[in-house]
Amino acid sequence: MIDAIEERFRRHMPDDTEYCSMRYFEERGEHLVVRQGVTEPIRTSLDAGAMITVWSRGGLGYAATSDLTDAGIADAVTSARRWAHITAGVGVIDTPPLGHHSGEFLSPVERSWETVELADRIDLLEKQCAALEVDDRIVDWDAELWLVDRDSLLLTSGGGRVVQQFQSVFPSLSATANNGSNTQRRTYGGGAFSGQGGIEVLDRHGFATAAHRIGEQAIELLAAPNCPAGATDLVLAPDQMVLQIHESIGHPLELDRILGDERNYAGTSFVTPDMFGAYVYGSDLLNVTFDPTVRGQIASYGFDDDGTPAERQYLIRGGVLERPLGGTISQARAGMDGVASSRASSWNRPPIDRMANLNVEPGDSTFGELISSVERGVYMETNNSWSIDDSRNKFQFGCEWARLIEDGELTTVVRNPSYRGISATFWRSLDGVADADSNTVMGVPNCGKGEPNQQIWVGHASPACLFRAVDVFGGEQ
Repeated sequence: MIDAIEERFRRHMPDDTEYCSMRYFEERGEHLVVRQGVTEPIRTSLDAGAMITVWSRGGLGYAATSDLTDAGIADAVTSARRWAHITAGVGVIDTPPLGHHSGEFLSPVERSWETVELADRIDLLEKQCAALEVDDRIVDWDAELWLVDRDSLLLTSGGGRVVQQFQSVFPSLSATANNGSNTQRRTYGGGAFSGQGGIEVLDRHGFATAAHRIGEQAIELLAAPNCPAGATDLVLAPDQMVLQIHESIGHPLELDRILGDERNYAGTSFVTPDMFGAYVYGSDLLNVTFDPTVRGQIASYGFDDDGTPAERQYLIRGGVLERPLGGTISQARAGMDGVASSRASSWNRPPIDRMANLNVEPGDSTFGELISSVERGVYMETNNSWSIDDSRNKFQFGCEWARLIEDGELTTVVRNPSYRGISATFWRSLDGVADADSNTVMGVPNCGKGEPNQQIWVGHASPACLFRAVDVFGGEQ
């Protein structure tokens, strides 16, 4: 199939353009759900198509098609070329900055899902679903697996050829407990425990043994007191750091957002171009990398969707802002260095600046040392609500589960824990970063951005982190 598509594109590629490319994309998915002991109908999906990009006469044009026949690709090339001529002279840049790279990337798979019968996959979920029901007060519970294979082929007019194949797993467990007007929900990392690979993804975060604990904690929260309010120290677990990194570092550093592209939809950023190289984003303990090379992380890849080779880069080092999340086109617009972060959600969307794997690097403290350094504080796990302003600055986040920290010890479980802050100052309160033993590689499948909207997978890795004097409160206040 790929060879035939390549032959068709090469045959119809126009010879009067500065740059032309075709990005073929195919996705195959299987979604399994067992809810309250009942196996729901199995959902499978197949989606395939190609995006043609043409730069010609100083203009840029796109055309997407699911008709992968010779005629379908020829029509898409003609349409993209026509749009390039229509937009000539009105774009923000008129010379294609894209290269012609070749290479391949394959997700690391230790134990393929093809080796597990469908009946065995369902049996696994049935057992986990049953383990969630620990008490009659569990009123809703489910176990899910979403298995996705993605193949992409990027061809360019200068002989570039990039082949990438991704296999990903998104496991989920959820238990909801109720007692009168009090309802509490506990999940398996809030959906963050996903990754590239096969069956081994389930072993990374203990999927097979997590269900009973999740059910017990949901019940425990029913009797827990409300989280106290006040300025106090805060320790965030890795699965809550996912949301904190995503919203208050990732989105503000997207270069197209900084340049104003998203202001009418997803908002702008408090970050401005002059901040790079000097702005103190956080304490000197804050080190953040863009790293699509992490083995098994959900957004790892060898090349972005413009074909730029991907490599690890520091965005923030020692607390100082160094570079944005901007792909090749945004870099040319802004005249500044970025990263290989042009990504598209599917064949019918053009690449835009997106997060990939955005990680807080581990520090030198053990998790126990972070806790023991706190006289009064709260430890929080797993995001369940979020709100942040259009410039990605003022935020308020809620978590599923928390424990008080008293005299350096984890004590009482509390419910409805929340905290608020301002991105521009919150990260400067960072006073402890746990070491590699606490570092957890995670990801999220539902980051939305762009017009038309693109929902994409984003990876985040982080250890537990300690922040001083944060405004903490309970959801019932």
